Amino acid sequence: MSKERARQVLEAAGLPGERLARCRSLDGGTYNAVEELLLDDGSRYVLKVPPPPTDPGMSHERELLASEAEFYRAAATVDVTAPRVVGVCLDGAASTGRYLLMTACPGEPWGDSVTDGEQALLRGELGRQVARLHRVTGPGYGYPSGALGPLADDWRTAFTTMYDAVLDDARRYRAWLPRPVDEIARTAKAAYDALDEVSEPRLVHFDLWRGNILVERPEGGAAPVIGGLIDGERMFWGDPLADFVSLALLGDIEQDEAFLTGYQEAGGHAVFTPAARRRLALYRSYLYLIMLIETVPRGSDNERGSWVRETVAPELTAALDALDS
Repeated sequence: MSKERARQVLEAAGLPGERLARCRSLDGGTYNAVEELLLDDGSRYVLKVPPPPTDPGMSHERELLASEAEFYRAAATVDVTAPRVVGVCLDGAASTGRYLLMTACPGEPWGDSVTDGEQALLRGELGRQVARLHRVTGPGYGYPSGALGPLADDWRTAFTTMYDAVLDDARRYRAWLPRPVDEIARTAKAAYDALDEVSEPRLVHFDLWRGNILVERPEGGAAPVIGGLIDGERMFWGDPLADFVSLALLGDIEQDEAFLTGYQEAGGHAVFTPAARRRLALYRSYLYLIMLIETVPRGSDNERGSWVRETVAPELTAALDALDS
């Protein structure tokens, strides 16, 4: 984005555009373009701009800015450490174009520098923050962006719509999957009755892998803390259990004692009944399908494509096997 357009965005949000000192592209985004805006007084903001509507993408990826803004506004109501919305424009006809402007959170993505001792502390804090997220209830089930239609009155209707849309994307993009699409659809359908246990739509981030969790190291050698939960663009209203998939990406949340302890201390409900494990297997298969299919519209290089096939495909197969059993 040009500096002039960034100034216009700042001014539209009531901020002094003339004080913009620097624009810097940020890595890690897979859909929207992301930039950090630094003002001459040291204040920092993050600006997201969506790709042109003609760009290929997954069916659920339309209007992601609307979903992300909703996530941050909801997170603010329960004092979760996350960006705060400063300005948003979803009107493509506006002079600024479509954008989401938010505060920048301190810290860096959770990396390998976190020690074993720090890991337990941070996972416990993360559990408490996620439990607070899950207190927020929504007006219905599904993606608030309307990408897949209006919110549903029940979770089974919403989630089966989401799952069907991803399988339709697989067919449309002719994506490689470890099993035929129709077989995957039959396996998932046989477990849909477990979805009926969900009785209230809750706030679900659904993309809380370590890259979207910022870790701040305060000055003076104090213990690190969670600096922010970012990239809430894939949020939906649904079963809070679904967040446990990305929180233990390619792993098993039941082995994460520190997280679960923190989650339960803050009032989170995590009881792994047979029905709950079936729902978790459904949500794992849904996320891993997305990770495999999106490599086509993203135009992922051979290295990324090979990693997804070698690492994610076995996890999808394991989730489907769990549903079969």
